[in-house]
Amino acid sequence: MFYENYYWGMSFVWWIIWMGLLVWIFAVPYDIPFQRNKKSSPLDILQKRFASGEIKKEEYYEKKKIIENELSGLS
Repeated sequence: MFYENYYWGMSFVWWIIWMGLLVWIFAVPYDIPFQRNKKSSPLDILQKRFASGEIKKEEYYEKKKIIENELSGLS
C-alpha cells in the first residue's frame, strides 16, 4: 500500500526512526543510565555497610576475610 511515498500514513524515514527507538528501549536496557543496577559483589556490599556505619571495624575485617577465603576457593 503505497500512497505517494507514504507507508501506512508515515514516510519511510519515520518508520526507521520508530523502529530504532523501539530497539534502543527494549533491546539495550543496560546501556540506559540509571535503568538497571548491576549486581554488587559481596565485598562491595560489605564495604558499603562499613562506610555507612552499620558494622564495626572488627566485624568488617572478619567478614572480609571469610569472603576473600571463599572467593579464592572458587578460583
